[in-house]
Amino acid sequence: MPPDQDLLLNTAIEAVATACAITRRLQSERRTVAGLTKTDHSPVTVADFAAQAIIGHHLQSRLADLRLVGEEEGAMLCGAGAAPLCEDVTAALRAAWPQATPDAIVAAVDAGRHGPLTSGYWTLDPIDGTKGFLRGGQYAVSLAYLEQDQVRIAVMGCPNLAADPAAPLDRADARGVIVYATAGGGGWSVPATLPDATPTRLHCSADARGALRLCESVESAHSRHDLSARLLAALGCDTSTVRLDSQAKYVVVARGQADAYLRIPRKRDYAEKIWDHAAGSLIAAEAGATVTDAEGRPLDWSAGSELTRNRGILCAPPHWHARLLDALHRLE
Repeated sequence: MPPDQDLLLNTAIEAVATACAITRRLQSERRTVAGLTKTDHSPVTVADFAAQAIIGHHLQSRLADLRLVGEEEGAMLCGAGAAPLCEDVTAALRAAWPQATPDAIVAAVDAGRHGPLTSGYWTLDPIDGTKGFLRGGQYAVSLAYLEQDQVRIAVMGCPNLAADPAAPLDRADARGVIVYATAGGGGWSVPATLPDATPTRLHCSADARGALRLCESVESAHSRHDLSARLLAALGCDTSTVRLDSQAKYVVVARGQADAYLRIPRKRDYAEKIWDHAAGSLIAAEAGATVTDAEGRPLDWSAGSELTRNRGILCAPPHWHARLLDALHRLE
């Protein structure tokens, strides 16, 4: 286990809670710089940079020898034409970080420019599901600690996910939730606005007899919706699915709102980024789910910042995981 696990976990929860408050306010104000894109054509917003900066700053101020692998880079806040974006990010951080300056913000964002190490490091997706964020839907602030090629600590903020698992997934909640897990310590949930509240234990569904409830990505470019429909039909299930953005899908499975999360990339050589799955996979596993790739292999965190030895994601309670994996083998 990592040294000072309680310190690492509590620091991560505080950092994610602060980032959730900032991103929730930005989403409500629609200060998102929609249309700004990165070299991989994915969107990026003021909230992405603000969340990575505040988490980097928070971890730097409380933990020695920080190693953080983050999605964003400070270079996008510098150079010609970047001044309006940098000003917006600075303004967004003022309440939580009054002394923030552009140089300090860039340095905090670039705290996440380290490479993965076996000796222990954090990985961060400051806004997982940026398109969901832009459309007012689900998104997540996802932070995980890895050591010896294993995810040891996971903290995820879902600012629009209701604390009540019975609440509709397509309706934003005023408080949101923070879910967290430690390896061997179970998965837990607290309101995002009350991170010190008594946590609730997470349990995935134990019902093997009911109808299969499958969740998948909103974007058809992210996962093969056609294969999901064929898979459900092969199992004699309703082919409708729950579609939502971000690693919130892992949380939905972890607390029994859905029975499975399936992600099959359209390109067979596509490699998932570690920050897109590290936190969610541990949270779901600690709630009782089986998490593998689409071929049944454990997720391999030893290959750097990408899961190059895996293809796709299958997350489900054991009874459904086995059936889904068998059906996938027959269909592909």
